[in-house]
Amino acid sequence: MAYNGYGQTDSSVVSLSAVTVRAIAPERFLAGQKLQRIDSATLLQFRFGSLTDLLALNTPMAFKNYGPGQLATVAFRGTSASHTAVLWNGININQPNLGLTDFSTLPVAGFDRLTVQYGSSASVVGSDAVGGSILLGSNAVWKPGVQVTLGQQLASFQNNQTQLGVRYSMALGADWKLSGKTFAYRNQFNNAYPSAERRNYFLEQSTTAQRGLVQDLYFMHKSGRQLSVNVWLTDNDLILSPKDTIARERTRTQSARFLTTYETNHLTLRLGWIHDVLDYAKGNFDLPSHTETDRFISRVEREFVLTPVTAHVALNLRIGGEWSHYRTRTDGYVRPLIEEDRGDVYALLRLQTARWLVSANLRQAFVTHFNPPLTPSLGAEYRLVQHTKFGLTAKTAISRSYRVPTLNERYWADLGNPNLLPENGFNIEAGLASTLAIHEHLTLTSEATVYRNRVDNWTYWNPTTNYHVENLQLVVARGGELTINLAYARDSWRAGLRAGYALTRSSQERAYDAYSQDVIGKQLVYVPLHTETLNAYVQRGQTRLTVQTQVNSRRYITFDNSQFFKGATLTNVLLETTAKIGPVPVRVQGQVNNVFDALMFSVKRNALPGRNWALNLLINLPNNTQ
Repeated sequence: MAYNGYGQTDSSVVSLSAVTVRAIAPERFLAGQKLQRIDSATLLQFRFGSLTDLLALNTPMAFKNYGPGQLATVAFRGTSASHTAVLWNGININQPNLGLTDFSTLPVAGFDRLTVQYGSSASVVGSDAVGGSILLGSNAVWKPGVQVTLGQQLASFQNNQTQLGVRYSMALGADWKLSGKTFAYRNQFNNAYPSAERRNYFLEQSTTAQRGLVQDLYFMHKSGRQLSVNVWLTDNDLILSPKDTIARERTRTQSARFLTTYETNHLTLRLGWIHDVLDYAKGNFDLPSHTETDRFISRVEREFVLTPVTAHVALNLRIGGEWSHYRTRTDGYVRPLIEEDRGDVYALLRLQTARWLVSANLRQAFVTHFNPPLTPSLGAEYRLVQHTKFGLTAKTAISRSYRVPTLNERYWADLGNPNLLPENGFNIEAGLASTLAIHEHLTLTSEATVYRNRVDNWTYWNPTTNYHVENLQLVVARGGELTINLAYARDSWRAGLRAGYALTRSSQERAYDAYSQDVIGKQLVYVPLHTETLNAYVQRGQTRLTVQTQVNSRRYITFDNSQFFKGATLTNVLLETTAKIGPVPVRVQGQVNNVFDALMFSVKRNALPGRNWALNLLINLPNNTQ
């Protein structure tokens, strides 16, 4: 649907451009589950950051970080890195050979929407959505004209970033109009630390060069039909110990993602192609290990409105099917070329009344030489109180999930296992969400959620069988989350406080050999039991001061919990303002990261950098409205 947005300035309300919102299925058909939509102000603050930075400071997600500019993977609600689905405009972009996404390679400025979906969503998303899903999206902006944005960051350790973005919209004759975005970025992390040690811990030297291009085009017909083309090209080149010609390591990942979507009335057609390249070399960079994978994707969906427009009940049914073809060439596989087909059929039902929101979903996947389970889900939300000043909603959901083993797990020579079973999850959760208008200038929102997620047939590269991969583990993750948001607005003043706490108890619960007896009931490695976040800001006019804090309890680094990293507190401070140089608005942001110089460690037990700074400039050239 199309609507006009409105934004506040210091003293008035001004009309913004008309925006078309086309919500993808995970945000509409997962009633009863927690959704966290990241607002545009937060996206702007992290414009020069990666998705790792934003999520670590605004959600209870735990990251395994190998170092600045290096691999960063997530543990969502106590699951592993391969149990979080990352969707870009509705398409899963997890690397199929590894089954995960490196969050350090996803720049926040590359997309317009970010939603975090908590808990299993396999009935809507498909494979990988066991612990949760990350939903990245692009928006069309239909305000006529051209808007050019230039961005530059200078940071500690000779690190720097450069961005160039252009948004444009125009009429194409009497019937069509075009909205587009072209965005290019270059990030260089030299990590030129003044010392090789920090508090007697080794500080690993590395360099990372990131390049990328995002191209979004939207063609809208006056009848409402829309054709969109989305392209995202990435190139990430990481070198560890670059000065040591024997021990140095190079990992280069490149991705080309293309997606075309046609929407008319209630019909959606999608065609996509994703090309992933992974090269790894140690010592000699001339002959790297090479992996190249292609995915060809097609999807058709049709939504039916089953109730009259005038009715007080809305009942929607969305049915669809997807077919994908995989081709991969990898040095270490049992055959030089591996090909397989994957398909999905699904039905999503949504019922909405004045107080109720209910969804019932069903998905069946098909994979060559593999048998994924039937995946249902049922969720409901009920407005217990709906008053002008106070609202209270109860939520509950129950769902099954699955994960198709990665291509490495199934096809790696000697160690892979083509007879693996799908991981099978069962998730149940419940929660309360409330909104309270304390007075006309102050609003309080909060949400509390408890959950239990049982994942059977969890795959494990078993060291007792020379790291042959097997379905061995049974993992149970249970816990709770609490978020509180307080917002104040009066005249030119704004202030806000967002606090979050998560208790995550995740442990292996099945003994499969003599060694595993020692780890039964122990917390999974790198998953903190307690996580807290606190973000507070105060703003007057165009000047804003923000304090961001993340607190993690100890993280175990051995399966028997005998060794661990101590808990740590990370605090960042940001001061930003917008001024005009003639007609050109310039946004200046200064930030100090790790203000208190906390000692934190990478997965490899090396020290991470201490206190550091960054200066960000964002120049918005005037909109040349037609």
